[in-house]
Amino acid sequence: MIEISPDVRRPDLPVSRSELRRLLAASLAGLGLSGKSLGLRVVSDPEITELNVRYLGLPGPTNVLSFPVGDPDQPDYLGDIAISAETVAREAFLYGQDPARHLARMLCHGILHLAGLDHGPRMFSLTESAIDMATR
Repeated sequence: MIEISPDVRRPDLPVSRSELRRLLAASLAGLGLSGKSLGLRVVSDPEITELNVRYLGLPGPTNVLSFPVGDPDQPDYLGDIAISAETVAREAFLYGQDPARHLARMLCHGILHLAGLDHGPRMFSLTESAIDMATR
């Protein structure tokens, strides 16, 4: 399921449902997780700030939040991801990166957290190789 908050309007990011569906499928395939599913919500900075405070106790916006499910009755459902379109666009500008590629990076990062990986060299390597597949 893909949801886009009504206040998200980013012409510099691929945030239509069809673009996100393609990016999500390519990202899952690039990470070796074809056949798995997740919920994806693209939100604004105020909405991700609210989630960040509520679930992690951290102030301010962040780029991506992952909420793993781990339900044995639904082994193919990884969980839910929230991505702030505003933060991703801002970071892409600050880092001098293509906004669509940075969105793919954040999506892959979130998916890997759902799959149980933590920050580190393996996550970085998997993310970078999956981005190449997802953004072709």
